[in-house]
Amino acid sequence: MGKKVNNIDTLKNKRLKALTNVTISVVVPVFNEQDNLPELLKRLFATLDKINKPYEIILVNDGSQDNSYDVMLEWQAKYPQQLVLVDLMRNFGQHMAVIAGFMQARGKVIVTLDADLQNPPEEIPKLTSLVIAGHDLVSGVRLYDRKDNFFRKRISIIINYIREKITDLKMSDHGCMLRAYSAALVKNMLASQEKSIFIPALAYSYARHPIEVTVQHDARAHGESRYSLYSLIRLNFDLMAGYSLVPIQIFSVLGVLISLLSLGFFLYLVLRRLWLGPEAEGIFTLFALQFLLTGITLLGIGIMGEYVGRIYKEVRGRHRFIIREVVNHSKLAADQNSGD
Repeated sequence: MGKKVNNIDTLKNKRLKALTNVTISVVVPVFNEQDNLPELLKRLFATLDKINKPYEIILVNDGSQDNSYDVMLEWQAKYPQQLVLVDLMRNFGQHMAVIAGFMQARGKVIVTLDADLQNPPEEIPKLTSLVIAGHDLVSGVRLYDRKDNFFRKRISIIINYIREKITDLKMSDHGCMLRAYSAALVKNMLASQEKSIFIPALAYSYARHPIEVTVQHDARAHGESRYSLYSLIRLNFDLMAGYSLVPIQIFSVLGVLISLLSLGFFLYLVLRRLWLGPEAEGIFTLFALQFLLTGITLLGIGIMGEYVGRIYKEVRGRHRFIIREVVNHSKLAADQNSGD
């Protein structure tokens, strides 16, 4: 009888070790992806099984309005040890969802992946091997034949160009979510409590040995992209205001130049009036000049407002996101510890 108990205890200890000794964590933010989830998870499990290292998959439900969370619960019941679910109270945005997933990740290598299957899960081993080899950040770069429409490609190129010019972040493709991070890098990222966050840029700010690799990009399997033109513009503002002071510095220099030009123009008008006397022919030119200067001023105020708005969000001290529920292996572990 005692031998049987010892065998049971040994088995429990092995299972508990398997639960805690995780090498790879895959974090997937989910928003209205009920049609993509079954295929995604099927391919994810197949890919991670081939790596032959302990792993976990963390699905973060970012306020989905369809049946995505029900699908997630069905799969978690089948794979309780490998699948972790994080359910947010509402939609907090992709990057906040990823941060919520990072908080649950236990792996030495942490991978982020979109749920739309545009970045094939089969590319994950390419990234994880490089992190294990010593790189703390491995960023996927979508191939030039990426399966997006013409408008989306052009906007991405423009945003990449602007970002590279006004920040010190050297990223070839900031829009690709397929990335792998070391646990130490993720720990440093979690220590940052910024409200306006862009994960790839934040990772590059802390990374010591980053590297980029090309990855395949497929057409979206189901549904449409949630990134509208407005979302892409907001993203560019987040990059601009969150990681660079260049826009403010540009307007500071521009303000000095306009002030000097205005002073010179004022002196010219005074001398012209003294020399030729009063005249009204140039009044519309003055109006046009005034409208131009007003437009520049309003643009400068708007950019300043972007920085002030982010300061306002920081000082309010509100939660960045609220987790409604976490479904993971903890109940199984508790049952094992209690001897059930």
